[in-house]
Amino acid sequence: MTLAITNLARPPLLAPVTLALPPASVTGLIGPNGAGKTTLLRAIAGLSAGPGTVTIDGAPLAAATRVRTLAWLPADRDVAWPMRAADLVQLGLGPGAARDDAAITAALIAVDAEAFADRRVDTLSTGERARVLLARALVARPRWLLLDEPVANLDPFHRLGIMALLGRLAATGTGVVIALHDLDLARRHCDRLLLLDMGALVATGTPAAVLGPAHLAAVFRIRTGPDGWEAVETQSG
Repeated sequence: MTLAITNLARPPLLAPVTLALPPASVTGLIGPNGAGKTTLLRAIAGLSAGPGTVTIDGAPLAAATRVRTLAWLPADRDVAWPMRAADLVQLGLGPGAARDDAAITAALIAVDAEAFADRRVDTLSTGERARVLLARALVARPRWLLLDEPVANLDPFHRLGIMALLGRLAATGTGVVIALHDLDLARRHCDRLLLLDMGALVATGTPAAVLGPAHLAAVFRIRTGPDGWEAVETQSG
């Protein structure tokens, strides 16, 4: 199920974007703070109004099938109600959906959160709550996942585990679109990268192509040094 974006824009934060996102792959959205990553994800998810269209295999997203078609994970880890983690995951099945304990358990196991299924989410750490929220996005087994910084606030073990999980989901046909600040994770785990800067899509392609020296210097103001990333010196005056 190809997800097609046509002239999608949210002025002044996002310039028009037209592209097709293939299923069965992990597409990473990268760019500095304020580049437009969250704005683009929200627009694809239908959470903001503006020009442009989003279709899947040529058909608009239908509200009746949206839960099974597309799941959205915001970067905000706040939860409004002091509910059990398992009950929060249940909400991912959609309003009025029958209780599905098997699906809830499977989603929690996938993100290594089954140990606190019965704990209230307001008692969890930020990283634990992040994994429960990701389980909520996974529970309906949607065909597309739109994830805004899903590995933020996670320890190294769980960062790597979640990225590996997303790769396995993509291998089974799920389309994954993920906003990331960690360029090392983007390079290692994404099949394709979209580079945004100041609201415009400036590059798309393989991680090797997009994370070349020119883009790193021009957009991120960094370069690859002997010990990892280092800032590019800028001249003033």
